[in-house]
Amino acid sequence: MTSTTRQQEIANWFDKTYSRRGEWYLRPVRAYYIFLELLKVQPKERLLDIACGLGRLLEAANEYDCKLTGIDISKVAIEKAQQKLPNARIQWANAEELPFDDDEFDVITCLGSLERMLNLSRVLQEIKRVTTADARYCFLVRNENTATWNAKKKLGIQNETGHQGAKNLQAWTTIFENEGFEIIDLLPDQYPLQKRLLFRSLGLKKVDYRSIVKSNQPIEKANEFIFILRKTVPTTSAVEGLRG
Repeated sequence: MTSTTRQQEIANWFDKTYSRRGEWYLRPVRAYYIFLELLKVQPKERLLDIACGLGRLLEAANEYDCKLTGIDISKVAIEKAQQKLPNARIQWANAEELPFDDDEFDVITCLGSLERMLNLSRVLQEIKRVTTADARYCFLVRNENTATWNAKKKLGIQNETGHQGAKNLQAWTTIFENEGFEIIDLLPDQYPLQKRLLFRSLGLKKVDYRSIVKSNQPIEKANEFIFILRKTVPTTSAVEGLRG
């Protein structure tokens, strides 16, 4: 199967999923504020959400008065997102070939999707290309070292059609560092912790969805990891070596 055919298969799966499940497939908008807070998004900054789906992250980012762009391979998702966010630039695109100029964005988000990319290295290099030298990035990625993921592997019920994947913390860290990113912050996915906090209080305690929830669990056990990154700054010796 060619890469193009495989991409179309994945796109078809998402088209069907968004058509059948719609908004139920995603987290509520309030769960996306934490990513914007961690990135310290500022007014007028240019934000690109890769694999934007129905535009939940972009809906939250509306409150930050930044310039919004989103891409996705699902035409169903794009159509629905455009209807909700007419002032945002939302279009179909493959993350391996971003249809944007160099240095066009200040902030990039890609949530729950990097593990689905067929050519991850190419995607990450494209992300670097379209962003400024001091850009910030937020990636939410799945952990393979969890009971749920291991059960799926043993039972053979991983979503192969949607190219669902996972890696452990060290593997993700190595990938990002090898592709020229520096880790600014690393946290467990916050939404499960927010829900747990709400459940334990029997719904009586107000949850601040923009603040970090502390967890006693080792981060290596989190279902998903939040990576906050920036481009690696070349060392003086590396720069001198390039000049030589």
